[in-house]
Amino acid sequence: MSCSHRPTPRGAPAPGGARMCRDARTFGSAVFRAGMALGALALLAHPVTAQDGHDLEGRWEGSLTVLGNELPFSVTFSRGDDGLAATMDIPAQGAAGLPLINVSYADSRVHFELDAPIGLAVWDGVLEGDAIEGEFTQGGARGTFRIARGDTVAAAEDAPPVPYREEELTFENGELHFEGTLTLPEGPGPFAAAVMITGSGPQNRDEELVGFRPFRVIADHLTRAGIAVFRYDDRGVGGSTGSVAQSTTADFATDVSAAMARLARHPEIDAARIGLIGHSEGAVVAPLVASRSDGVAFLVLLAGTSVTGAEVIYEQSALIARAQGVPEADIARQMDFQRRMFAALAAGEDLAPLREELTGLIRAGIERLPAEQRAAITDVDALVAQQVRTQTEQVGTPWFRYFLTYDPVPALRATDVPVLALFGALDLQVAPAQNREPMAAALAHNPDVTIEVIPGANHLFQAATTGSPMEYASLEKAFVPGFLERIATWIRERAGG
Repeated sequence: MSCSHRPTPRGAPAPGGARMCRDARTFGSAVFRAGMALGALALLAHPVTAQDGHDLEGRWEGSLTVLGNELPFSVTFSRGDDGLAATMDIPAQGAAGLPLINVSYADSRVHFELDAPIGLAVWDGVLEGDAIEGEFTQGGARGTFRIARGDTVAAAEDAPPVPYREEELTFENGELHFEGTLTLPEGPGPFAAAVMITGSGPQNRDEELVGFRPFRVIADHLTRAGIAVFRYDDRGVGGSTGSVAQSTTADFATDVSAAMARLARHPEIDAARIGLIGHSEGAVVAPLVASRSDGVAFLVLLAGTSVTGAEVIYEQSALIARAQGVPEADIARQMDFQRRMFAALAAGEDLAPLREELTGLIRAGIERLPAEQRAAITDVDALVAQQVRTQTEQVGTPWFRYFLTYDPVPALRATDVPVLALFGALDLQVAPAQNREPMAAALAHNPDVTIEVIPGANHLFQAATTGSPMEYASLEKAFVPGFLERIATWIRERAGG
């Protein structure tokens, strides 16, 4: 949920690359948009070899456009003993350091590939000045891309030193290993602290999406305000081990408990003043942890849900489809298919009988695409087959099955620590109209609860126009005014700082 919070299947394909509950990649939206799933794929590692390419060394940032959707990504080229190598980051999917294969550079032409289960993704471009532009193909679709030389390194070198300390911190949860960053305020401790919990899908410690790093920004602001912050990579991301898709929301709660236990042992942290900040699915995990432990001092819930995952997905799918101009009759068909699909999943039934219907829905969605987008599909049959296979596999993952039926209300009712719950008025992934009142009712027993809906904010709490995930990449990489100050002030009033 991002549903870092989105209630879309972790790792599920989504048009435009936006992540559910931070992503918007619901089962239904893919039916209508037939989008490419580049960033959501489980990617295979291969050795990289290529020709020399001094001109390419460094980070290049940009996006690809396919079927009318834009997916931001970056490529980092480097030279080693075996020649030119490259890796790719896809922020919308929380993917970093993906190895590229068949990297080549000659006569200003640049070529690289990404091996994925639904088909090889291929980039063919030409270097002109500080930009590489060209054609992208995968499966039965083709598009275009443009990346330009990034200034990330230069910006980091020019940035003034931060007025606080950063420390790499690791912890274990059973056989799983986690790595993260602890930021400590200046001055003597022990400090009040917050553990940050990402939304759905494998995400890094910054909860990075389309170039925006929400958790890094929040950690920076809170640490300057005197509150220590610990953020860590999800299972299977960065230096952490494990798998998100093969885990459940309940499993993630045990990760948070282990992170809190590690933080409580730190000599500069006050174990009695450790709270949780969760976004989207992370805001579902946080009350679950608090309901099982006496060690949580406070909760900050950002775009958290208070109804079952299935209900969140139904509402999210309809809202996003309407924002994309999908006819109401098509939305009704989507809702009907989703309900029957989810009922079959809950009953443990074979999904094979629904595959033919899903095939028809995806094919019809492709036929409704604008002529220019439709022309970008070179092999409709191949694309449809890939989408059907990928989606039926992903809705059957342990995470998705658990998420569909999980009800956040019991954990909210069992939570008696101070709670700050914020919603974005324009959030289409976790709609305030659906979730605010049930959350207020579930927390009615709690004497210290603040629930607010922030005008003009989307699911990531950016200033938005429509709130659609399709806007994420084009919006300013910043929170709406007052958002950070509201969180810092509220925590300081209850835990100090």
